Amino acid sequence: MRLLLVEDSARLRELIGETIRGAGWRLDTAGGLTEAEDALAVARYDLVLLDLGLPDGDGLDLLRGLRRRKDTTPTLVLTARGAVDERIAGLDAGADDYLTKPFNNGELLARARALLRRAPFAASPVMEAGALRYDPATQTVSCADTPVALAPRERAALEILMRHAGRVTPKRGLEAMLSQFDGETSANAIELLLSRLRRKLAGHPTGIAIETVRGVGYLLRETAP
Repeated sequence: MRLLLVEDSARLRELIGETIRGAGWRLDTAGGLTEAEDALAVARYDLVLLDLGLPDGDGLDLLRGLRRRKDTTPTLVLTARGAVDERIAGLDAGADDYLTKPFNNGELLARARALLRRAPFAASPVMEAGALRYDPATQTVSCADTPVALAPRERAALEILMRHAGRVTPKRGLEAMLSQFDGETSANAIELLLSRLRRKLAGHPTGIAIETVRGVGYLLRETAP
């Protein structure tokens, strides 16, 4: 399971993150609307944990945007807005559940489990590009049935690029997604990461290329046989 936590408080991101990861779930985090939109543009989530009072807007705007796009990803609102009319507004905007701060971590996990049970997703399919295969369930990469050893950050970057094969992945989206590993991820760090990824893949007949689209992002495309 992969969850997205949208919360502007760094301390709460840390505390909730410990709880979620302790339950065995993968977690990406975003500190505001822009970061959340970048993350949602490049990854598929099983559940979104959404704060409403964000520095660059209202979380309800993000939620309404998802529902307008027919995105039915389960969403659990986590907020200090506890008045009845505010809870109603959140549910009417498309929230699947509503938890008022401060909350018990055990209740948070119970509500998350309930939402994941209520709207189960099919297992993420194995992704293929050229001769390269990535299995999200086992987080293994192979080329022509030969395992390809990648570090966690390299594997995460490859997953994002493969999900958008043939389309440009914005650099800003990669930065937001990969910041979960070591805090803020600079543009230079992304370039170094992709350089390492290219070198490791170069030793295999992958049939793909990772190109830099200057000023925009990166493109994974299949090469001619």
